[in-house]
Amino acid sequence: MHIGQVSRAYRKHPKHIAFYGKDGVPQSVVGGWLGLTQAQISRIENGPPVRHLDSLTHWVRTLRIPDHLLWFKLPSTSSASDDSRMAVTKVAAVPRQVVPAPVPLQAPPFGLPLGDGNGYASAMQSFRAADRQVGGGHLYATVVQYLQAEVAPCMFGVDQSSDGQLAFTAAAALTEMAGWMAHDAGRDQAAEQHFARSLELVKLGNDRQLGTHILASLSHLAQHRGKPTDALRYARQGSEVLARGPRLPELEARLLAMQARAFAALRQPDDCAQHLIEAERVLEAEAAEERSPWVSHFDEGSLANEAARCLRQLGDLGQAKRQAERVVQLRPGDRTRSRAFGQLILVTVLVAQGRPEEACAVAQEVLDATQQLGSYLVIQQLLDLRRLLEPHRGARMVAEFLSCLDEALRERAWLCQWRTQAGRSDPSTLEERS
Repeated sequence: MHIGQVSRAYRKHPKHIAFYGKDGVPQSVVGGWLGLTQAQISRIENGPPVRHLDSLTHWVRTLRIPDHLLWFKLPSTSSASDDSRMAVTKVAAVPRQVVPAPVPLQAPPFGLPLGDGNGYASAMQSFRAADRQVGGGHLYATVVQYLQAEVAPCMFGVDQSSDGQLAFTAAAALTEMAGWMAHDAGRDQAAEQHFARSLELVKLGNDRQLGTHILASLSHLAQHRGKPTDALRYARQGSEVLARGPRLPELEARLLAMQARAFAALRQPDDCAQHLIEAERVLEAEAAEERSPWVSHFDEGSLANEAARCLRQLGDLGQAKRQAERVVQLRPGDRTRSRAFGQLILVTVLVAQGRPEEACAVAQEVLDATQQLGSYLVIQQLLDLRRLLEPHRGARMVAEFLSCLDEALRERAWLCQWRTQAGRSDPSTLEERS
């Protein structure tokens, strides 16, 4: 036996064939994990055995081959380089579910110089700009491909110097972004795995702000999945980490808002209100240090969105409506998804207030603006809206809108079909999670 045979067997494992297709994991992907080219992987699989112990150890650590299956003895001590390789393996690994084909960006980030972190930063900005307009359903596979092809190869062999820390920080940020895109595409289990991996990577990068930002993302996801106690725990943990350094109001406010969301779900209105008021006050404070380039903005519109969800959940429809209208006011047309979320909160409040025709007028704006948006979260809320409006079908305007809504949902069925192919339930049976 030699490592080339192991490589071939690993690539063609039935689970990998089920995910990647009849040829299993491509040699280029394995090469990306190992910092090798496709041609080098081919020579190793078809040529003489590799005998250099360091190279063999590198393969074993990357592919996670159990010690008892080895035909040689591993070195007894680990190194920082080994830890780095294990971390990168987790970056490159993708949950084995159905993934749509990657879509090209107008300005693809592939091939950018990454040595000083500027390439990573440029890639993130490119992805973020596209994500705001087209959604995670279109971009998730492209981000995963970028992590495999561009990020993983550059991570092997980096040390714990300042440059090494920058590389790990950038990888953590991009992995966290992949988690958000997976979440927007309806793949919450994959999102949780990405967030967990990014939290491991940021420990090597030592970026306190980014670590806090990731904990806030975990809190959001837990809240969405109906686990408010976990959401509260993550948010509090993030606040504790943030408090160890200079004050950053944006992150502090975001964590307070996440705690408010958890308290709303736990039906603790006083605690919820207290945290929302504190978040609003904190957001006006001056930052004691510059915001990390890897951390997303949290502004008045972001807080208004979280407040609207809290207030709607607690039944304060008047204030929920005011906050939802604030979101729409603050989010321009090119922030397609954020604006749609605010409008859809407003729509559900209007229906609850017995104003279905006004709700349909706002909802039609959402349909028109999101035709090219690949967001399962938006589709999920549109499906819930159909259920809310059904009892009002007797009104002509409602009936006409429901007809338009059904047609729009048929046109966007590709995202729902992808999600159900990955083993999910019928999207039409889902209830809104706020």
